[in-house]
Formats: sequence, C-alpha cells, structure tokens
Amino acid sequence: MCTKAFAPNCQLKSHLLTHTKQKPHICEICSKAFALSSTLKSHLLIHTKEKPHVCEICCKTFAHKHNLKCHLLTHTKEKPYVCEICSKAFSLSFNLKTHLRAHSKEKPYVCEICSTAFTKRYNLKSHLAIHTKERPHVCEICSKAFAQSCALKSHLLTHTKEKPYVCEICSKAFTQRTSLTSHLTIHSKEKPHVCEICRKTFARKNNLKCHLLTHTKEKPYVCEICSKAFSLSGNLKTHLRTHSKEKPYVCEICYKAYRQSISLKSHFLLHTKGKSHICKICSKAFTYVSTLKSHLRIHTKEKP
Repeated sequence: MCTKAFAPNCQLKSHLLTHTKQKPHICEICSKAFALSSTLKSHLLIHTKEKPHVCEICCKTFAHKHNLKCHLLTHTKEKPYVCEICSKAFSLSFNLKTHLRAHSKEKPYVCEICSTAFTKRYNLKSHLAIHTKERPHVCEICSKAFAQSCALKSHLLTHTKEKPYVCEICSKAFTQRTSLTSHLTIHSKEKPHVCEICRKTFARKNNLKCHLLTHTKEKPYVCEICSKAFSLSGNLKTHLRTHSKEKPYVCEICYKAYRQSISLKSHFLLHTKGKSHICKICSKAFTYVSTLKSHLRIHTKEKP
C-alpha cells in the first residue's frame, strides 16, 4: 500500500490498521475506539487520573511518558529542530513538522461536516465542538463548561489571578501565552496581518478579523432581549450587562464597579494620576517601568 518497512511483524500488523481505519480496541468507559491496544492503555489514564511519570527537577506529574519528555525540555531549553526556511527552532520534531505547514500552506485536517481545513489536528478538534456543542470540561468553581481541557486550564487562571507569562520588555503579565505573544507586537511595531480590501495592516490577527466586519457590515450577534445587533460576540456580551446590571470589573482601591474593563482602566488613572505601572504588592503607581523595577527591590530586599 505504502511500501513502508518494519522489522517486527507485529509493527507491520499495527501499521496496516492505519490503512484499513479499523479500530478494534474500545474503551469500556466512554466507548472511544483505537487502532492500537497501547493507545487505549494510554487513553485510560484520562479516566483513572493516574499520573505515574514524575519530573525529577520540579516533581510535576504526567499521565504519559511522552508528556514528561516534552516537559523536560522546558528545563533544558534545548531546541534541536530548526526550520530550514526561517530558522525558527523547536524543542520537538512534531512542532517543527506542524510549523512547516505555515510555509507550505498545507491543511491536512479536514472537518467531515463542513469541509473546513486546518493545519493542526488540535484546531480541527476545537472546531468540531461548534457542530457537536459538547462541552465536557467543567470548572469546579463556577460551573462554566468548555469544549477543550486547555480552555478550562486557561479559565481557571481567572479565579487564581495567576499571570505566569511576563513580558521581558515592560514586565506586563498575562494569564495566557497567546496574550503575551500578541502583546509583544506592540513593542516590535510589526503588523503582519493585512486587509485584502483596503490594505490596512494590523499587529494582531483578531484585530484584522474585527476590521473586516467594517467592510461586510455583518452583525451576526443579536441581543435576544432588545434585538440590537453586533459585529462581535464580545460586544454583545458587554451589551447584555446593560440588561443584567452586572458590573464585573471592580477597582481594587475604592471598589467602584464597571461593566467594561476599559471603563475600569480609565477610572484607575484617577488613583494613579496617569502613572500606568502599578506595583502588585502595595498598589503604588509609577510613570516608568524602570522606576517600578527599582521600587520592587523594597519588597524583595534585592540589592542592585
């Protein structure tokens, strides 16, 4: 079929299942089917919550040995796989393989329902939730449900207020890595996303997406209470607070509440007197990030 060669006969037998699409190994808990018994065995760890593989450096545990192997690279910082086209380096060969599709424009993962194609299998999996409406990952704190476990993981940070991704240039911290990546374009001044209609450029893909709606005039998000329509789901979400009277954005200094984050940000300047760099420990504000860094030594007892 494909002339691929194998040493042990059992490996050939397993490989042939990729051509026949046969999946004889069924999970007794969720009925998911697999081609290989080893894959089923690995899958079962999702149900048992067992994480037998432990990182000897930080003691973090993993369900699968491969995940531990990938995690160890975060300690070594090793990136042996380099793209021959743009010289970008990766820790894993799989990530390089996925990256190369950005150059080749290859999209091998196709939705069987609507034929939309994707570069990554993960993106196809995320997309399928649009059709199935399935959201199996539920937040134990607020009961909000998500289609993907990674989305739940990111959401949990909104409860813990943890912001592990920090900009090395201005020290601004973010809950998600994607937000930090998007933020970095502010410093680089790079605007790689171009509108094909008016040639206006944008630093972020999402901004281009929003801009395109100014050309189409499309407003697909409609308020069920007053029928007002919006171009963006975020704008509809904000609008709904005018009906619910919800004000989720609260000033940590005077506890005044607002419907929109931008309103809170504007209000905060009344306290900071235009000083936008805030100490997270004592809330003191500074005009320059360098001054904030110097101030932080008071708390950390670090000597310059």
